[in-house]
Amino acid sequence: MKLFYKGSLPAALMLCTYAAFSQQTNPQRTIPQQTTSQQTTSQRITSPQTVLQQTIRGTVLDAATRSAIVNASVTIKEAGNTDTGSLDVTSRPDATHGSAGTGVMTNSLGAFTIRLTPGQQLVISSVNYQAAIVRPTGDHLVVSLAPQDNKLQEMIVSGNRTVQKRTEAPIAISTINAQTIADTKANQLDQLLNKVSGVFMVDLGNEQHEMSIRQPLTTASVFLYLEDGIPIRTTGVYNHNALLEMNTAAARQIEIIRGPASSLYGAEAIGGAVNVITQAPPALPSGYVSVQGNNNGYKRADAQIGSSFGKWGVIASGYYANRTDGPIQYSDFHKTAFTLRADYKANDRLTWSNTLTYVNYYSDMYGSLDSAHFAQKNYNTLYSFTYRKVHALRIKSQLNYHWNGNAETQIALAYRDNSTGQNPSYYISNSQADPLLANGQINSSSFHSYLMVAQHQQKFSWLASKLIAGISTDISPSSYIANYIRIQRDEKGNYLHYTNTDSLLSNYSTGIDNIASYLNFELSPAKGLKLVTALRYDFYHYNFRNYLPSSASTGSSNTKNDFNRVTPKVGVTYNYKGVGFYANYSQGYVPPQVTDLYNGVKVPYLHPQTFFNYEAGGWLSLLKNKLYADWSLYRMDGTNQIISVKQNDGTFINQNSGKTKHQGIEYGVTYRPSGEWSLRLSASNSDHKFVVQYENNKDYSGNEMAAAPHFVANAELGWRPLFVKGFRVAVEWQHLGSYFMDDANTRRYSGFDIVNIRTGYQLRQWEIWVNALNAFNKYYASLASKSSYGYSYNLGDPAEVTIGLSWHFFK
Repeated sequence: MKLFYKGSLPAALMLCTYAAFSQQTNPQRTIPQQTTSQQTTSQRITSPQTVLQQTIRGTVLDAATRSAIVNASVTIKEAGNTDTGSLDVTSRPDATHGSAGTGVMTNSLGAFTIRLTPGQQLVISSVNYQAAIVRPTGDHLVVSLAPQDNKLQEMIVSGNRTVQKRTEAPIAISTINAQTIADTKANQLDQLLNKVSGVFMVDLGNEQHEMSIRQPLTTASVFLYLEDGIPIRTTGVYNHNALLEMNTAAARQIEIIRGPASSLYGAEAIGGAVNVITQAPPALPSGYVSVQGNNNGYKRADAQIGSSFGKWGVIASGYYANRTDGPIQYSDFHKTAFTLRADYKANDRLTWSNTLTYVNYYSDMYGSLDSAHFAQKNYNTLYSFTYRKVHALRIKSQLNYHWNGNAETQIALAYRDNSTGQNPSYYISNSQADPLLANGQINSSSFHSYLMVAQHQQKFSWLASKLIAGISTDISPSSYIANYIRIQRDEKGNYLHYTNTDSLLSNYSTGIDNIASYLNFELSPAKGLKLVTALRYDFYHYNFRNYLPSSASTGSSNTKNDFNRVTPKVGVTYNYKGVGFYANYSQGYVPPQVTDLYNGVKVPYLHPQTFFNYEAGGWLSLLKNKLYADWSLYRMDGTNQIISVKQNDGTFINQNSGKTKHQGIEYGVTYRPSGEWSLRLSASNSDHKFVVQYENNKDYSGNEMAAAPHFVANAELGWRPLFVKGFRVAVEWQHLGSYFMDDANTRRYSGFDIVNIRTGYQLRQWEIWVNALNAFNKYYASLASKSSYGYSYNLGDPAEVTIGLSWHFFK
């Protein structure tokens, strides 16, 4: 179904703009509301010296997510006092137990109770939020604080597995907050992740992807994807499309670590790690429904609803998306994603959080275009029956217990059940005997996991030090089966249909067991200075059982393989009056994948791939936080890269061969001259080369790695006019530089520049938006490569205009 005709882009943009400017709006007000939510006693900072006559109870919420804000400061504003500065509760470990000042702090439910004399006002503030001044008009308040984009006060959880300031983490880390997620209205994660400097997620269509973080654009197993700090897949069965198993409707924040994080998270956290943090249940009833569609056949419906009931909080989030009649022939897909989260806050010390995520995905696997099709803009694909389908179920239950202000323990149990079935286009090969026949396969890879992570954090008064210690176990039986299919072709080379056979190409199972322990120690020997050291030990055991005879193409004998690794990290941060610096040395590694070891006639002897990373960076905030900039300079050396090497008998075997060097600078600048305008630039300059690389008797040493652009940038200009409340518009530029299409460096692809325009208008409970992606209809390839089979181009989406409408209830 086509939603728009040619020339619809200006009309669609005008539709949203006209809706905004044709409405007269009133200034936003904080309106007291009644609630039946059970409240618990908040922690007092101190008791006022005077006798107060009125008792006020209230709840403090995040305006974007309506979740409770814990440890928000609620202070009394005396007559004539114009100071609304916020209380930095993160630097006050004793704040919840009472200290100087007149006021209280919110408890684990975001609730507070305070007494004051008539006429006094309340100043409510919290880190990363704009302070609010309210004059109580009843005995209960509901106050929503708007997020404040203050990078120096930004809180993260991925740096050391606990909540900390970004400026205290000696790593390159960026966050995508709830406001950015809400404004972007992304229908794929790349539309969010590519806003981060040093990150480029390649869109391969229908949420399929490759990734580049301190690496070329690659499918290699050098990135770790997590949900609430737990990997969504087990090590050994990496899937470069793993992020399609995420439910973006449930995301509250996304944190991206650039560079190795194996000292805390283990294998695969080499180029970087992406941690999607799910939305917590709101303190009060909240939710929305939305629908959207575009001119490229994409349609989607989202829904979310949640509330808290005394000590329980529940939230459900999900979406259904499909595409038919897309730009490329046979490119349909559909996806259902659902997340249910239930939190139980027994008291201010104990929280029990439970999350269930289910994803059901199907996509035609239409493959890429060859050079002739790409040059002629011929979108007919050769494949009419290839597909990929995924079922992913994740269940997690976690207990958090605060022993006191200095000690916290958390224990998480998780279960994963995952299967990927394919009739892959990349496994189709033409018959040498009959030009009207071809060979292919239908395969299925599956695993289920039993995972436990236990962690304790202990703070000490000596040099404000902190120790984090944890252990984890991951028991993941996996299986792989592949059936041979016979494919019919026509004279034009189109693959028409296939016939199933009873011939098995692969049939094996692998038990993957991982036991790990880690330590992270931090101390502050001087004001503004923090030293960090971390160490992790991993032991992997693979138990391979083959159910085919040795004569089969995957006839490896039953075997067991063990891998172990000690991974260190040391780092330092220093902050002084809005200027900060960090440096670290870290390592990353990944053991061989199951397919690297067992997809041949014999099991090769392979070592884990290991990377050594050296980096330094910093940040600064100027002009009263209107200007913020950060940068990271890195060098990462890779060893034991696994490649397929041709043997004298014509067969291929995987071997550790080669060294690589990755170096570059990542930088970002954000400028907010006023409450209306914002300007952001995120960019990186990098160089990825083979130091030693021999493949098929060819020496690639000194060459640039394929698909390794030197310059990647994303910039965005946003405007929120104060005279039209609820209206926004942003223009985004995405640049990908040129790169070699092969390791031999024989052919370059020029890269691309595209422009995206996003605009929206919110009036009370309704919101309408228009996203014009690739607004000027640039013809480009999201990925281009060259191999012995010829040139390959993955088509980038043509101009795509999406119109969406949402309704927020209980707002």
